[in-house]
Amino acid sequence: MENGTSVTEFILAGFPNIHEVEILLLVVFLLIYLVTVLGNTLIIVLVYADGHLHSPMYYFLSYLSFREISLTSSVVPKMLANFLSEKKTISFDGCFSQLFFSFLMGTTEFILFAVMSYDGYVAVCNPLRYPSIMTSKVCSTLVLGCWVGAFVMILSSLVLAAQLPYCGANVIDHYFCDSAPLLHLACADIQLTEWVDFVVPWVLLLGSLALTVLSCAYINSTIFRIPSAQGRQKAFATCASHFTVFSLGFGISIFVYARPSHMTSVHLNKRLPVVSSIAAPLVNPFIFSLRKEQMKEALKMLCTKAW
Repeated sequence: MENGTSVTEFILAGFPNIHEVEILLLVVFLLIYLVTVLGNTLIIVLVYADGHLHSPMYYFLSYLSFREISLTSSVVPKMLANFLSEKKTISFDGCFSQLFFSFLMGTTEFILFAVMSYDGYVAVCNPLRYPSIMTSKVCSTLVLGCWVGAFVMILSSLVLAAQLPYCGANVIDHYFCDSAPLLHLACADIQLTEWVDFVVPWVLLLGSLALTVLSCAYINSTIFRIPSAQGRQKAFATCASHFTVFSLGFGISIFVYARPSHMTSVHLNKRLPVVSSIAAPLVNPFIFSLRKEQMKEALKMLCTKAW
């Protein structure tokens, strides 16, 4: 990366450098990481192994699980390695690679939420046309659009940040390479980059929120016309799970990324991403997938075959 920088590595100083605390955090985050990877991998295996789960909803959920594994894997392994290291360094290229993948996965999530909301809208409001609308080709195109859209949205801010000169201080007050603390180490005017970092999250969040709210509004209007109480309960549960996860991610992103840098709290910026990049990938499978009856039945069948 030829940008005339004199910094070849950064120091990640996100947690207290106390041995006992680091060992405790190492154990806790390692357990969370293992459960996250195993839980989301289980969902992917179940969706592709069980024919009853070969539907658009579970197809999107499997990609959400893949996204959860990718996000937490872009952050946690390096953090765990730093707990065991005295230097706690990350190379310049490694830092921007981590920034790229964490931003790509985070952005993909909100676009995928909007896609899943649209899928729920079609399933509830147009059940007879659902198989002809949500074909395999359409689902694959929507997933590809999530990745391409996310890449396009984060590209400008990453290019601007990579072209900045970094000299002198190289200590990032965070547990991974996040945009705000990294930009504060640049030896140049960062107003344009900060402005892009401020506008892009708002466009993403408001666009995804609008599509999600609109889809759930149509779903709710249809729910009240469903004579079956069980049908109404199922539809409400679908919207509730979407809003639970979306509200958590939306709130964290507003506080961390969609605010001007002078309004950003350093301590808040370090604590809230722990929820979005480590805790959320752990609980999302249970909110979206593992509590569904079809998923439970598929898990029982898999366990029966295994034994």
